[in-house]
Amino acid sequence: MQTKTTPLIPREVLFDNPTRFNPQISPNGNTISYVAPFNGVLNVWVQTPEKDDARPVTKDADRGIWEHFWARDGRRLLYLQDQGGNENWRLYSVDLETDEVADFTPFDDVQVRILELSKHHTDEILIEMNKDDARLHDAYHLHLDTGKLTQVAKNPGDAVGWLADADLSVRAMTKSNPDSSFDLMVRDGDRADWRKLMTWNAEDNISSEPICFSRDGKSIYLVDSRDANAGRLVRMEIASGAIDVLAEDPGYDVDERMINPDTYEIQAISFTKERKQWVVLDDSLSEDFDTLRKAHEGDLLLHGRDNKCRKWMVGYERDNSPIAFHIYDSENKESRFLFDNRPRLNDYLLAPIEPVSLTSRDGLTIHGYITYPIGGAKKNMPMVLNVHGGPWHRDFWGYSPEAQWLANRGYICLQVNFRGSAGYGKKFLNAGDKEWGGKMHDDLVDAVNWAVAQGIADPRRIAIYGGSYGGYAALVGATFTPDLFCCAVSVVGPSNLLTFINSIPPYWSTMMAMFHRRIGNPDTEKDFLESRSPLFKVDNIKIPMLIGQGANDPRVKKAESEQIVAAMKEKGIDHEYIVFPDEGHGFAKPENRLKFYAVAERFLSRHLGGRFEKDSV
Repeated sequence: MQTKTTPLIPREVLFDNPTRFNPQISPNGNTISYVAPFNGVLNVWVQTPEKDDARPVTKDADRGIWEHFWARDGRRLLYLQDQGGNENWRLYSVDLETDEVADFTPFDDVQVRILELSKHHTDEILIEMNKDDARLHDAYHLHLDTGKLTQVAKNPGDAVGWLADADLSVRAMTKSNPDSSFDLMVRDGDRADWRKLMTWNAEDNISSEPICFSRDGKSIYLVDSRDANAGRLVRMEIASGAIDVLAEDPGYDVDERMINPDTYEIQAISFTKERKQWVVLDDSLSEDFDTLRKAHEGDLLLHGRDNKCRKWMVGYERDNSPIAFHIYDSENKESRFLFDNRPRLNDYLLAPIEPVSLTSRDGLTIHGYITYPIGGAKKNMPMVLNVHGGPWHRDFWGYSPEAQWLANRGYICLQVNFRGSAGYGKKFLNAGDKEWGGKMHDDLVDAVNWAVAQGIADPRRIAIYGGSYGGYAALVGATFTPDLFCCAVSVVGPSNLLTFINSIPPYWSTMMAMFHRRIGNPDTEKDFLESRSPLFKVDNIKIPMLIGQGANDPRVKKAESEQIVAAMKEKGIDHEYIVFPDEGHGFAKPENRLKFYAVAERFLSRHLGGRFEKDSV
């Protein structure tokens, strides 16, 4: 039960666009940029840190801009934008001297990815595009002054990704094989022949990847899980293949890394355990990290540095407060607060998020997080099992709008990093192979039973909720274990693994062998995939369902929701279905997001008995 010290937090405070977020620092360190609303839509702003001169430099009036970064010339800001959530990203720039906007990739049905920028080549950039073949991304050189695009690496038909050196020469390619192993191919220059440097087998291909070349181009930095359980940071000499292990942890993969923009040396890396832990590899930065750790509470986030590495943009992630952004002067060892990403949260009492662990029925250690309603008895309470997407992803400690929303409405929020989740080493990740709807779901069931056995959760009032893979898990919960949950909420969740795999975006085709290995092959394992598909077990549904979908979703097509909704309708099963015509894989527009959460809040309140905002009825 909530107390008088925990008033209802308005959904707008939790789920509306942040006030300011994703701050970046200019190459010369004199200007910052960030994303903030302009006329209610997210746009890019610039500001001098010491002055009150903030101004928007983009004027999008529709979907908003989420991702932006500085060109290395410091004169332009670059950003990506799609239409209606279709993920066909175009690359734009805005010239800060003239406010002129340029569309560098004015091509329909083409997806742009950023490949490389370099301080040594300030008016150039490398990108990837599937312009010639929707299935394959080729590498292109873009001259920012002229807009000229030149293809510099042609996808041979099996390239998953590219890597360039500090001089913007595409010199590495990750190639997918029919057995779902990945070859790392290298070459000496743009016109040289490719040769195989190494192979990551199917067990290593998610927990391993190339990071960058050394400045002299003779070595390559990798996250590499060969001969280890977890992805280690290594440096490989290309000519000899000799490897130096720079950082490792037996149970956790290397996560983020700080790369010197001049020397291309990796100066620090993080491991995400219960919380993020930074490991400093360059002793010259030890004092800086010590200073930053003391400057503010929370887990340190690195958002970039200027070209001289004097000014740093950092953030502090906390579970019960907004993210606090600071600008750090490494020369003077001074950290100065800039802003909170959601300052309105400071007016409310938020719940702490606690790490938990349990043992699965077959002996695996399963980690996760639990958030209790403030002032509750932590006994026999309604609970929402909130399942993350991916599934090769994981939940983290820090501010979670959904966890705070659920706890504030009176529910325990349980987040579980089930087998197949990333970051815990390859053994744990590979334990999820062919276990969609199998042992991955068993882990979720074991977590629910753990909460019930602890006396925390009321077994009659447990909901399952999630998006993407989490949406699939919610459908599985309703059809495979229908007596465990009292209601389910699925957002953009696959209902039929056969149609899901056969309708993935064309640019995922180079990863098809990996999908077949980790999920199943529709051509050879039809019966197996049917047995793991909620659509074929609709008759088992005993609980009310809420389904949310974006009409333009390229990953989980609208048909995935439509077919199970049609089956439920035919069988008279209690359900609600909400589809947004201008959304994709998730709800980017705040008006759509707020509408969905209003519907979900009313739905959960009806079936779990929690609180809701009156206007949601």
